[in-house]
Amino acid sequence: MAHIAIIGGHGKIALLLAPLLIARGDAVTSIIRNADHAADVEATGARALILDIENSTEGQIAEALTGTDAVVFSAGAGGGDPARTYAVDRDAAIATMHAAQSAGVRRFVMVSYLGAGPDHGVPESDSFFPYAEAKAAADTALRSADLDWTILMPGRLTLDEPTGAIDPGATRSPDNPGTSRANVALVAAAVLATPSTTGKDIAFTDGDVPVDQAVR
Repeated sequence: MAHIAIIGGHGKIALLLAPLLIARGDAVTSIIRNADHAADVEATGARALILDIENSTEGQIAEALTGTDAVVFSAGAGGGDPARTYAVDRDAAIATMHAAQSAGVRRFVMVSYLGAGPDHGVPESDSFFPYAEAKAAADTALRSADLDWTILMPGRLTLDEPTGAIDPGATRSPDNPGTSRANVALVAAAVLATPSTTGKDIAFTDGDVPVDQAVR
C-alpha cells in the first residue's frame, strides 16, 4: 500500500483518480483549498486536507506531505486570471517540488498538457499564454529536480467516459482527438504503479492501446 497525496484534490481528474487508488489499496490525502469541497473529496474515500498552496510556505506544504510516498500535482488556477495562473500553475507547483524534497517524498507526478514546453508556440496575445508559460516553467523545474518525476501530457481534455485505451505516440496537432479526464486518471494511477516511468514525459490522447500496456 502506498500513501498518495493529490494536490488539487477537488479537480475533475483528481476526483476520478482518488477512487482508483483507493480501490487497489492505496491511501489518499487530497489537498484542497476550499473546505466546502471536503465532502465531495471524502465521498471518494480520500482524506481531505485543507491547505491553500497558493498562499502557503514551502514548509507548510512539506508538513502536509510528510508521511506520503508520492505526490500528484493536479492543481490549476483554471485560467482567466494571469496572476493566479502564474501563482498556482508555476509558483505553487515549484514550491510543492521543493516541499516534497524537504519531506523526503521522492515520487512526483505532474499533470501537464500535450505541447507544453518552452517552445509551446502560443502567442503572447492569446489568453492561453500565461498557462503555457506557467506549465513550461513548472515542467522544466521538475525535470531538473532531485525527484523521481513523471510528467503526464494529455491532449485536449473532455468529460467522455473512460475507454482505458490511449495513443502513446500522440503529438501536438489541431487534429488530435480529445483525451478524457477519466483516461488521464487511469494513466496517473498506472504511472504511480510503474517505476519505469520515472524520468519520462508521457504524451497521449485517447486511442487504441490499453493504458497498462502503453505505460509499460
